[in-house]
Amino acid sequence: MKLTDTQIEDFHRDGYLMLPNLFDAQEAAVLAENAEAVYALDREEVVREKGSKSARTAFAAHQYNEAFARLGRHPRLVEPVMQLLDGPVYMHQYKVNAKAAFDGDVWQWHQDYGTWARDDLMPEARAMNIAVFIDDVTEFNGPLWLIPHSHREGVYEAGHDLQTTSYPLWTLDNAKVAELAGQAGIFSAKGEAGTVLMFYSTMVHASSPNMSPWGRSIVYLSLCHVDNHIRQFKRPEWIAHRDFAPIEPLPDGCLRELAPAAAAE
Repeated sequence: MKLTDTQIEDFHRDGYLMLPNLFDAQEAAVLAENAEAVYALDREEVVREKGSKSARTAFAAHQYNEAFARLGRHPRLVEPVMQLLDGPVYMHQYKVNAKAAFDGDVWQWHQDYGTWARDDLMPEARAMNIAVFIDDVTEFNGPLWLIPHSHREGVYEAGHDLQTTSYPLWTLDNAKVAELAGQAGIFSAKGEAGTVLMFYSTMVHASSPNMSPWGRSIVYLSLCHVDNHIRQFKRPEWIAHRDFAPIEPLPDGCLRELAPAAAAE
């Protein structure tokens, strides 16, 4: 799959690109079913919300779940990133992020590349995120918030927040967030299951708690150019991967093969 010239222009201008319904309902249902199975596992990769049994994020799900393994090599995700980063990519990080009904906690304002640079010594921001909504994401169930154009000035000063949630983040202070949002506003990334969101690794983003009765999950593939691989290995391998081999995309129908209807045919 290739992005159009207009889509590429929009991505570079705004720092993000929405691709509604890039995966169909059958494919999204396969991923949603497998997300629940992954959240139920007793593994160190499955991080729980602070003071709760609800899953917050499942790292490296592509290493122990077939559906997420296939998603990590899906041509609709990998090929556009190769196009934008101008070459082969490897999987730096893979997360299935939950926002459990009533229990999903905040993700503070941050830049992903800020963490990758500080903790993993990734040389440049030649990496990006591509996210797949596997449930409907609405204004009620904790959508991702992005500050348009905030990707343009590199890495901002940040503090290491070890207290707010169960997972530490390098977070921006309120004054910087207010300054950036005052310039460009905030975009709330909502969409139906199967929608895909691409955004720069320097994009300032966050998400609110989920106080609604509707949970939602989003899969994040953090892909990096193979020449730009990390140089420091202080975080666990299941958080910051060490396999720098280029991803070889699978056939486009790889997820549909796992759907019950496909299996019965």
